[in-house]
Amino acid sequence: MKHCMLGLLAETFVHPGAGQAGGAVDLPVAREAATDYPYIPGSSLKGALRDTLTTQHRETEHEIFGQQDNAGSILVSDARLLLLPVRSLTSHYRWVTSPHLLERLTRDRKRSGRSALPETPLQVGENNYLGEGPHILYLEERSFTKTAGDDRLTKYLEALEELMGDASARGRLARQLVVLDDHDFSWFVRYGLAIQARNVLDEQKKTSKNLWYEETLPPDTLMYAVLSERGNKPGVIQKVKARFDDRNYLQVGGNETVGQGWFQLTWKEADE
Repeated sequence: MKHCMLGLLAETFVHPGAGQAGGAVDLPVAREAATDYPYIPGSSLKGALRDTLTTQHRETEHEIFGQQDNAGSILVSDARLLLLPVRSLTSHYRWVTSPHLLERLTRDRKRSGRSALPETPLQVGENNYLGEGPHILYLEERSFTKTAGDDRLTKYLEALEELMGDASARGRLARQLVVLDDHDFSWFVRYGLAIQARNVLDEQKKTSKNLWYEETLPPDTLMYAVLSERGNKPGVIQKVKARFDDRNYLQVGGNETVGQGWFQLTWKEADE
């Protein structure tokens, strides 16, 4: 079975919806139940990839993605969060991650046939951070103290850069990357996402008919998924990838008509 890691760098706000909720946010993003990490369900990502095949290739589309009574020949995982942009009061925004996210990346790289990363997870104390920057770093209204560097961070940095398709973004990553303790990172994924107000106006009176609030992931969020070939049909991933040779972008999630949900893709096949 052949595998491929798919890097997804958000070019716009992204709304991987979870349906309506009863809280203050009417339309939250989809979240993992145990961790609260935002994610894109594999079914949504698979559907977005499927839409890239035109109606002129219906046979190929059914063979790859399946239909009601037959499974397809490609497996598409959920898209997992890897780097979350967070506003900084002491510098340009930072790309924030945590030891747990990097540990999951290590396991997923093994599954997809990529070279291994350090087995021992990074250790960061609460209210501390790993990365370049001042002694005290302010992220939103919280402060973090710089801790001693870890040589393994360089290996993780290389793995993160592999999933970033944009050269200028890769060039900034080393100086903007911050690793926080898992508990500290959880605070930002729960309370640090953008909330956007949407409204429907009465055409005649121009008064509000329906005001609602949506939660979104910010531009420059980095996510990734694992694609695998099912059965004895090699070359399936290559067929899908070929659709993006001229324009390596994919729209996923809601609010397409207002410009949201666009990702730049990076395809990383298994190491030889």
